[in-house]
Amino acid sequence: MIQFNKPYLTGKETEYIMDAVTSGKISGNGKYTQKCQTFFETNYGFKKSLLTTSCTDALEMAAILIDIQPRDEVIMPSYTFVSTANAFILRGAKIIFADSMPNHPNMDVTKIEALITNKTKAIVPVHYAGVACEMDIIMELAAKYNLYVIEDAAQAIDSYYTGKDGIKKALGSIGHLAAFSFHETKNIISGEGGMLAINDEQFIERAEIIWEKGTNRSAFFRGEVDKYGWVDLGSSFLPSEIIAAFLWAQLENLEGIQTKRKLHWKNYDLRLKEWADKNKIKLPITPSYATNNAHMFYLICDSFEQRIKLINHLKQNEIMAVFHYISLHKSKFYKEKHDGRILKWTDSYTDTLVRLPLFYELNVENVINTLLEF
Repeated sequence: MIQFNKPYLTGKETEYIMDAVTSGKISGNGKYTQKCQTFFETNYGFKKSLLTTSCTDALEMAAILIDIQPRDEVIMPSYTFVSTANAFILRGAKIIFADSMPNHPNMDVTKIEALITNKTKAIVPVHYAGVACEMDIIMELAAKYNLYVIEDAAQAIDSYYTGKDGIKKALGSIGHLAAFSFHETKNIISGEGGMLAINDEQFIERAEIIWEKGTNRSAFFRGEVDKYGWVDLGSSFLPSEIIAAFLWAQLENLEGIQTKRKLHWKNYDLRLKEWADKNKIKLPITPSYATNNAHMFYLICDSFEQRIKLINHLKQNEIMAVFHYISLHKSKFYKEKHDGRILKWTDSYTDTLVRLPLFYELNVENVINTLLEF
C-alpha cells in the first residue's frame, strides 16, 4: 500500500532528543529551541521566530498580538483548514470569507477590497500548497486601510514571493506576522509543532511574553529584570526541547529533503500533462511571482463524480489519495454566520481537488503508471 504521507526521518532525531534529555533541560526554550529559531531568522529574514506546539497556537498568538476584539472582522479564504478561522473566532471576531482564484485555490486578491469595512482588522492570506498569494496587492490594501496581515504559511516553508520591486522574499517574511506548521504531513516535521514569525518589531517583546504564559520569564533568564511575574495575556505556547531537537535534525537536512520532494513533484508534472489534458483534469500552476516548495501535488478533476472514480481507482491499486478542505463558509459551525455570498471557486475545489501521495521515500513511478491507466 502506498500511503498518502510517510514522515521522513533523517537519522539524527533520536540522537538529538537523547542529547536534550541528558542535558537536564527539556521543558522548552533551551539549546535546540534557540538553534531552530536562529536558523529561521538567519535563513529567511524573520525579525523574530518563536517555536510553538502547533501552527494553530502560532495563529492564536497572532490574534492576541493584534488585539482582536469581539465584532472585529477578519478576511481570509474559505478554502483552508479550520485553525485559520478558529484562532480569531476564539477572540470573538467575525470571519469574512473570500473566494478562491479560478485557476488556483489561493484567495482571489482582486476580491478583497470589496470585503473591507470599518470593522475589518486583518487579512489572513493562506499560501495554499506552499504557493504564494499575490502579496503586493494584499500589503497595499493593508497600508491603505490600516490593517494587519497575518500569513498562514502552514504549508509554505522554504517558498518565496517576488514582488513588483523584483526582490525575492521568503513566505512568512512579508506580513506583520506569520504562522508555520511542522506537522508530520509537512515538508519539515516535528510530529506536532509550529512557529510564529514576527516581522513587525512592535510585536517582538509582547510576543515573547504571550509565548511564556503571559509572564516576562524570558527577560528574567536573560538578566533583563530581577524577577518575573504575570504581566499580560498568554498561554503555554512554547514546545518542549524534545520537539525542538527533532525539528533541528530536520532543518539540518532541509536542502536534501526539498531536493527530493521537488524531483517527485516535477516527475508528476511532466509525466501527467498529456494524460490530464485527455481526461479534462487540471494540474497545479505556479504563478510567475511564486516558487514551488513541493509541499503538495494535486489534481483538479472535471467533476465530483470523476474525483470519486479516480480516488477509487487508486485505492483499488493500493494507493491512497485524498481530497482536501470542505468550504468553511458551508460548515455546520459557520454557515449560519456567513453573509450568504456564493463562493463559486471555493466550492468547486471542495468538490474536485484530489491530493496525490508526496513524501521523501515515495516510488512516484508506481503512482504515475497507475494514474495513466485511469
